Amino acid sequence: MISIITAVHNGLAFNRIFEQSLRQYTVNDYELIIIDNASTDGSREFFEEAGHVVIRNEENYSYPVCQNQGIAVAKGSHLFFLNNDLLVCPGWDAKLIKAAETHDVDIISACGIENAGTRKATQKLARRWKRIKYVLMQFGFAQKNLERMYKFMYGNWELFCERRFKKYGYEVVEGMIGNNVMMTRKALTLMGLWDERIQAADFDLFMRTKKRSMEEGDIKPCHIALGVYIHHYVRMTAKYAVKAVGFANKADMIEIKDKWSAEDMDALHPENATIRRK
Repeated sequence: MISIITAVHNGLAFNRIFEQSLRQYTVNDYELIIIDNASTDGSREFFEEAGHVVIRNEENYSYPVCQNQGIAVAKGSHLFFLNNDLLVCPGWDAKLIKAAETHDVDIISACGIENAGTRKATQKLARRWKRIKYVLMQFGFAQKNLERMYKFMYGNWELFCERRFKKYGYEVVEGMIGNNVMMTRKALTLMGLWDERIQAADFDLFMRTKKRSMEEGDIKPCHIALGVYIHHYVRMTAKYAVKAVGFANKADMIEIKDKWSAEDMDALHPENATIRRK
């Protein structure tokens, strides 16, 4: 069994699309662990009624706090940290695990609009998505309109994903896409929990893993699987939230620059290591 850990604050229409795609396209038995940050639009009830594990927060907590809450109860052999505004591809979980095993990688992401393998391919996808998204956003965030967006973007979603996999297979590049991250239990043992002080905890995890790979050599840097594609609605969460809500743990948080110096960035974050945040 695998564990899927997802934090939500409202976004019911996105949550329905996300949950449906998991049911349709996940190969392994899985538990979906939802960390609900005081949703008010029925999202919490939706996941509970669907039979998933729901951790009820009565305040809105930052990304890494939520991931660690999920880790505390997760039972799976592999842990998948996913945003709720995603659409996964057929067999996404099995393919990510296979790509990780093929390259002996313990932390891996699927590719997407943020990184499609080359700068040219990425720019092409990103520009197309922007054109479609900004036109259709005028019609609101109902589920049908959100589904219309990805259908205009890809046409036949399953065929698009199939062609992508045929082209790239299990090929990987160094990097991370923060909206979807898979960790093995080995990685969790070596790297520990997410740093709750840093909202950009995905970037921090990449940096910590790269540093350990260079100093200890017992884990490889984070990688992106180019043949496994996950659609991300990209920076739309602020649009669907009922209202802007600050983090309950804001007083304890620091900036990424407070932990990692410019010298660290030069040493650990080379230009060819693409990191794309949520």
